Amino acid sequence: MPFPRAIGTLRNVSQKTKSKSVPEGRQIIASNRRARFEYEILDTWEAGMVLLGPEVKSLRAGNANLSDGYAVTKRGELWLLNAHISPYKEAGRDNPDPRRERKLLLHRREIEKLSSQLSERGLTLVPLSLYFKNGRAKVELGLARGKKRYDKRETIKRREQDREIARATRSRRRG
Repeated sequence: MPFPRAIGTLRNVSQKTKSKSVPEGRQIIASNRRARFEYEILDTWEAGMVLLGPEVKSLRAGNANLSDGYAVTKRGELWLLNAHISPYKEAGRDNPDPRRERKLLLHRREIEKLSSQLSERGLTLVPLSLYFKNGRAKVELGLARGKKRYDKRETIKRREQDREIARATRSRRRG
């Protein structure tokens, strides 16, 4: 009798350790590359999102756009505005408005800190990326200040210089 119990115990232990040792990483759905170009990102925050069923299915299909999105505080809560999550075709008429306001989940102290920082002139909260982390939809928010035109030119110049350096090193390796 002890033999079957030992096998069962080993199988249970291996299943438990297997699920803990392989954490799920980020499954990126959408990223806002334009925000990193248009704004100087001062700080980043990770927030959960309150979504409806069809929205989650649409996100799993990769149908989201953050380019016009931004976040605001209203009555001590954080809301994501203008982020577009496409309607899920199979949901029929149960689909919510693609650009509806979505509540973001942060601790109260974090929201209060962000609210005080947002009251400063020229700062805004922009979504940088939307992803699944351990099966839950998360949005990465950036506390941002708008760049001036000369800052954008400098960013473009730096990017072109990096590309030239990369081309030169590749051509040297081929030699």
